[in-house]
Amino acid sequence: MVATGQANKALHAIVMVRMKYDARTHDYVTRRTAQGWSKKDIIRCLKRFVAREVYHHLPQAARPPHHTRCPLHQPLASA
Repeated sequence: MVATGQANKALHAIVMVRMKYDARTHDYVTRRTAQGWSKKDIIRCLKRFVAREVYHHLPQAARPPHHTRCPLHQPLASA
């Protein structure tokens, strides 16, 4: 399993490359900059987008389970 820092570093690298070479991403950055967004906020949003995009390409077994809760927070069964 990839550590969170490694995943964040990979997302950051993808975003940096896309900002430089991908026309759609460059247009997005230009539009958001014109709206007054900071580069940091733009990168944060792009990382979220890339993470969602990458998630859909993961095999089902590699995906984390959805909406799992800690067993300690499960309601008690009535007796």
